[in-house]
Amino acid sequence: MSTPQRVETTHKAAKESRTTDGDTRRQVMLLLLKDGPVTASHLGERLGLSAAGIRRHLDNLVEEELTEVVRRHPVTRGSTGNGSGRGRPAKHFRLTDRGRAQFGHAYDDLASDALTALRDVGGSEAVKRFAKVRFERLVADVRPLIEEGESVEDVARKLAEVLDEHGYAATVDRAGQGVQICQHHCPVSHVAAEHPELCEAEQEVFSALLGKHVQPLASIAGGHGICTTNIPLTPVNTNTERSES
Repeated sequence: MSTPQRVETTHKAAKESRTTDGDTRRQVMLLLLKDGPVTASHLGERLGLSAAGIRRHLDNLVEEELTEVVRRHPVTRGSTGNGSGRGRPAKHFRLTDRGRAQFGHAYDDLASDALTALRDVGGSEAVKRFAKVRFERLVADVRPLIEEGESVEDVARKLAEVLDEHGYAATVDRAGQGVQICQHHCPVSHVAAEHPELCEAEQEVFSALLGKHVQPLASIAGGHGICTTNIPLTPVNTNTERSES
């Protein structure tokens, strides 16, 4: 191979390596956002990477103050699970506020100003109507699923998938007699903090889509680290309760 060809091949390989590293870094950060705090071994298992490869990415993220280390004591036999078990503290990683900001809060000022102007003209209900139409459009692909006879839990998982695609880093977990949709990131959280109608409209769309009353438990806009919506799967029979009382 001639020298120019060798140089071109080397540059191409270096470029592909940087692209792969960038993609892996993004996947690591996304898992930290959705699952964190987690160990390096957890990340390696989820991404199919070696321990050395994961540590390299984590070391870089810690150095850039995008990720931080927290230590949790492992739960051992006979332990109450309150972190008092013996053993070396397990090193876990989670995103810092700076790391979470990497997932974007685009056009916050512009959006907030526009909603403030809308509120001035049409009041809070106008803002809510706008937010509801926007969110209905966002999850429009989920709507037909109800007509196909899927369970509430199935629809909740489809809904979470759509939210995930739009940057909400959403997951669904079982919780008691229901399921919870957890949004580990909110692309409009800064705007929603000033305009709570956005969160209210989102919950109304969730409820209509699932055919269930939903319970908002926490929100990023409200200062929590996660948006949590509880969806009861077992309806409360109020008539029975009244007759028994």
